[in-house]
Amino acid sequence: MEIKDVLLKQQIFFNSNKTKETDFRIHQLKKFKRLLKENEDLIYNAIYEDFGKSKYETYISELSLIYHELNVFIKKTKKWSKRKNVSTNFANFPSKSYIIPEPLGNTLVIGAWNYPFQLSLIPAITSLAAGNTVILKPSELPAKTSAIMAKIINENFSVEYFHVLEGGVKETTELLENKFDKIFFTGSINVGKIVYKAAAKHLTPVTLELGGKSPTIVMADCNIKVTVQRIVWAKFLNAGQTCVAPDFILVEKSIENEFLAALKKEIDKYHKNENDIENNYLRIINTNNFERLNSLIDDDKLYCGGKTNKENRFISPTVLKDVTFGDKIMKDEIFGPILPVIAFTDLDEMITEVKKRSKPLSFYIYSKNKKVINKLLREISFGGGAINDSMMHLSNDKLPFGGVGFSGMGNYHGKAGFDSFSHQKSILDKPFWYESGIKYPPYSDFKMKLMKFLME
Repeated sequence: MEIKDVLLKQQIFFNSNKTKETDFRIHQLKKFKRLLKENEDLIYNAIYEDFGKSKYETYISELSLIYHELNVFIKKTKKWSKRKNVSTNFANFPSKSYIIPEPLGNTLVIGAWNYPFQLSLIPAITSLAAGNTVILKPSELPAKTSAIMAKIINENFSVEYFHVLEGGVKETTELLENKFDKIFFTGSINVGKIVYKAAAKHLTPVTLELGGKSPTIVMADCNIKVTVQRIVWAKFLNAGQTCVAPDFILVEKSIENEFLAALKKEIDKYHKNENDIENNYLRIINTNNFERLNSLIDDDKLYCGGKTNKENRFISPTVLKDVTFGDKIMKDEIFGPILPVIAFTDLDEMITEVKKRSKPLSFYIYSKNKKVINKLLREISFGGGAINDSMMHLSNDKLPFGGVGFSGMGNYHGKAGFDSFSHQKSILDKPFWYESGIKYPPYSDFKMKLMKFLME
């Protein structure tokens, strides 16, 4: 079916007002949850074929988060869709004021390849919960995953409500030529700029979930054992192909050697060799990304890891030491299982270096010193993050997830996502039984004094 035909069907369906019924929305969300449950094995198999990813990791990093968001929306959609009364100022007496959350209309969700189900479906179900129609364009790179997603959705939902359109750059470009009421994109900064430019032609609001080099600061007073345990898990989950993964480490010089040794010990526990790929590790998405990442491994700075296999698209968890901000690996987001470590002695100098660069999507601090923690939180701008942990902030639906600057705009998860796909319609509601003459001519000094009293 042609893109314009799908969009026209969705425009007609939205204008029927069916999606504005909260019972309809909740029914569709429950149906979607049931479909995912029934097709879990197909999903596990598809993601394994694309990534070599285990069922356990697929569940914790993809399905568990989707189920959680579905449960939140099933429970909260009625409440969040209700009219909200707000106070009214004296100048409008007597009257009442309220806000009506209403769906934006026809929405486009463009998903990313690294967590192909989670990063496509969470924004899609958020849009559905808010009462919109959705055209979903998953990434074409994990082809098996894209195909099973299209099968599950297109065989069970009407095209005028929720539909997957597969394809690559050509299809995405064609989609962006059309006018939507909201576009949600997850992906690279460069493609995000293209999406933003296309949306601007139609004045379409966008949410951009991008990325960047997310720093992790490790202070000397941290618990090193727990710190490395949390960093290693977060960095090498999904073979480092995570937008909120720790991109590089800034460690106080006084604990550098101890920290590096602890990193290696922790990595060796879980990622001993290439044979572990079936159990708790996975492949790089394609040959191009493998070669890009392989070129970033500087043998002169290799501390541990560095084993690669092009045929399997395998790169072992790798740590680089004695790295500087001028090194090649520090220029762009790594998006792979390579962890550069930079030692520092002066906190203020380090903060200055971080602030010279684009605002990151995430930022992690490992320290017990509240003064240092507050200083870093106050001085460094970033999308979101954690203190003494990494990545886990995105699992809390009460925390809006999104970037700032080049790492993105807008946010989602839970209520923040519902609001992102809604318009807050403001209403002032007045009766006929009284009308003050203060705003009507003729004007006078007394009216001026009274107006100042009411407004100021």
